[in-house]
Amino acid sequence: MLVTIILTVAGMALLWLMIWSATVTMPSKLLAKNFPEDVQEALKPRLDSLPMSGKRVIGMLILIVLILAFCGIFVIGGIDGMNNNFSYLDYLVRFLIMSYGVKAFDIIGLDFFLLTKSRFFQRYFPETEGCAGWKQFGYNRKQQLRQIIVMGLLSPLEALLFWFIAGR
Repeated sequence: MLVTIILTVAGMALLWLMIWSATVTMPSKLLAKNFPEDVQEALKPRLDSLPMSGKRVIGMLILIVLILAFCGIFVIGGIDGMNNNFSYLDYLVRFLIMSYGVKAFDIIGLDFFLLTKSRFFQRYFPETEGCAGWKQFGYNRKQQLRQIIVMGLLSPLEALLFWFIAGR
């Protein structure tokens, strides 16, 4: 259980680092699509004039490394399970705890506190100051719900994959 908790916290930290690095370097216009609509509109002039710079390239490379590391925590969880003779149910519980733990952090820590309470993004994007979207907790409910459903489908598949590889 300790490994599961450590991997879940690592996933939370990696998600936070992804958000922070993407905010600081803005490697892609696509990342702004995660913001509320009025914030996207306020950012549009800036995003349309973004030149391809070294900062953006480095930001994209950092983001790729962080995404791979995020995927890696699930692989580490699977390998640890193989080394500890996990049953299918053990794998499933581990992957569900990891997935939904990170999702809870995303919703509570990032969407609620970071987005609506901290004024974090306004420091990096001053042109969005005063946008009502920064106060709209839950503006992305459909996206969050889709992700929750996908996690509920992928966790059993990942558990099955590692259980099968382990030869149980």
